[in-house]
Amino acid sequence: MILYHGSNVIVKQPKIIVQDKGRDFGPAFYVTPIKEQAERMAKRKQKQKIITGEKNAKAVVSVFDWDEDVSRFKYKEYKDADLNWLNMVIKCRSEVSFKHDYDIVKGKIADDNVGETILFVVRGVMRKEDAIKRLRFQKINSQIAFCTDESLKTLKFVKSYEVK
Repeated sequence: MILYHGSNVIVKQPKIIVQDKGRDFGPAFYVTPIKEQAERMAKRKQKQKIITGEKNAKAVVSVFDWDEDVSRFKYKEYKDADLNWLNMVIKCRSEVSFKHDYDIVKGKIADDNVGETILFVVRGVMRKEDAIKRLRFQKINSQIAFCTDESLKTLKFVKSYEVK
């Protein structure tokens, strides 16, 4: 399966990214099977770099071939934005030090619109059940998080290209 990673740099050797703010499935290397989604992320990263003063920042998509055989890994797939998915995203986003047991997690991405709904739940403005109902009406893209160094070995760099 071909997967895409949007960034401001070429990523030939993926690594686990640990940040000071929570991510949907915790510290991981994130990719998507949706080319356009990766391109949007690359443009977003480019804009962030330009804002911080890097005038020659680029938008780059790195392309990987993934050996989908997950039989030797602890693998979790969330097919829908359901209560189990929401609980995982809330836990990972609100507790930066939280570490689940999975090597690879596949599921919906909590982008800006979805992220707003999750923030309402975290702040106690909205019940989880109401958030799930609200999310049913939103188009939610997919992502795959490679959460361990061993799982990263299943990704093979194919090429990269600059998004104009």
